[in-house]
Amino acid sequence: MKALMVGVAAVGTLAATVLLPAATATAATPSDECAKAPNWSAGANYKARDIVKYTDGSVYIAERDNPGYNPVASSYYWDKYLCGSGTGNPDHNSFVVTEAQFNEMFPRRNPFYTYKGLTDAMKAFPKFAHTGTDTMRKQEAAAFLANVSHETGGLYYIKEINEANYPLYCDRDQPYGCPAGQSAYYGRGPIQLSWNFNYKTVGDYLGVDLLNNPWLVERDPAIAMMTGLWYWNTQDGPGPITGHDAMVSGAGFGQSVRSINGALECDGKGPQYVQSRVTRYERFTKILGVPTGPNLYC
Repeated sequence: MKALMVGVAAVGTLAATVLLPAATATAATPSDECAKAPNWSAGANYKARDIVKYTDGSVYIAERDNPGYNPVASSYYWDKYLCGSGTGNPDHNSFVVTEAQFNEMFPRRNPFYTYKGLTDAMKAFPKFAHTGTDTMRKQEAAAFLANVSHETGGLYYIKEINEANYPLYCDRDQPYGCPAGQSAYYGRGPIQLSWNFNYKTVGDYLGVDLLNNPWLVERDPAIAMMTGLWYWNTQDGPGPITGHDAMVSGAGFGQSVRSINGALECDGKGPQYVQSRVTRYERFTKILGVPTGPNLYC
């Protein structure tokens, strides 16, 4: 996993969405219709299944208790509400990989990594596996899962094995320092998020305070998967494009490998690691019944 740490640790700062608390408001109940939903108010204490109307007129339902997080920015805590259904937006639950196929892909996975954790995490990244044709969507899902399978030994490892490295990932030159402690920002999750500045960046992006509570990445399956999807969808690492863009643009699986760990694996530097990723991708696309597409290697 050391190679992955290098790739992810190199990520810089991303423009973040910061959630600001304000006043309080009366929460709704799940039985309220959209017309009766109260206006959302930043800083209000909302409970799971509360329904609110956002400033643009859209209606949202709280999926988790939260202190008034912005429904648009914090898709981990909120989901769009389908009026009259009594449920959240069903489109968020559609995924080209079924739970049975997920189980077939990861027969010996750690119980921490769940199918629900993955599908919950996807709500924060609506373009993932929802872009282009059905084949393209399945290829992207297979590519992401193949890469994280390689990084985690088949979704087995949750955190970095070498504890001697733990104190290395604290950059005290950052203005916010390392409030969780010198050794708190070691690699966690499917693409092994590490360093305090990455926890800060990803936390701000998701609306979750990972700087002060990095342990959420190894305790909450959805947040763990969100950190992997954040990298996949927003970071190009040592490559020219993100993993998501590599798969939806036709650049191919090899470019997704380059975006994750190309500096250590591509261009003949680590052919055995690239082959491991390709083999997993070939198996996953076969399970999903789609071709691999071109440019498998980097």
